[in-house]
Amino acid sequence: MAIAALADSAQVTTSDLLHERNGHGGAEHFDQPGLCMASLDPDLTIQQANEEFFRRFGDTRFGDASAGVCGRSFRELVHPSVQQPLMRQFSRLLEGKRQRFASHVVAVGPEDAAFAGTLTAAAVSGETPDVAAILVLMRSSDSSEDAGVLTHQKKILTEIDARILEGIAAGLSTIPLASRLYLSRQGVEYHVTGLLRKLRVPNRAALVSRAYSMGVLTVGTWPPKVVEDFIK
Repeated sequence: MAIAALADSAQVTTSDLLHERNGHGGAEHFDQPGLCMASLDPDLTIQQANEEFFRRFGDTRFGDASAGVCGRSFRELVHPSVQQPLMRQFSRLLEGKRQRFASHVVAVGPEDAAFAGTLTAAAVSGETPDVAAILVLMRSSDSSEDAGVLTHQKKILTEIDARILEGIAAGLSTIPLASRLYLSRQGVEYHVTGLLRKLRVPNRAALVSRAYSMGVLTVGTWPPKVVEDFIK
């Protein structure tokens, strides 16, 4: 059954999705290449998932792809750059303000392997009107492994680099940046040159675009904000 049908059907209850608690039950028909499916409780804890989800996020060091998946918070699997707007979407779902949503997502698997794709989430009611579970489906983009996305362990920016990048993303030129950060014009240009070299781009416009695509700048936030995880 498709995710839209599950979300729209008044007959669907938690037991339809969670009739087994071994981490596999109820998800087999979603085992399609590239399609990750999981059922979350209202605290966004992963209760069960399909094989593709286990493959993406499980810890195979212990010989079991499902190891370390069930019982984890779904938030832990989401890249820091998209956590804040995505959690807002989940909050609206749990508050009953909407039945489902679709959003771009950047997820992080074992050994910090990051990939981008589309996430669709739908609220599932139990015997009461309250949300009893959330069904989540993720499909990675055509380039399934997004090698350009940085993980939280890579602290590539100094504090001043981060503030300059935020200023550039907000549209500030060199002189206003220098005034705001108590730097000379030459000092700002020095740091900008370093940022261009570090992110391997030719100009400021490309710098901002690259920073967003790598997850260094938080999605859905204004004024622009560098994800704290990447600041030394």
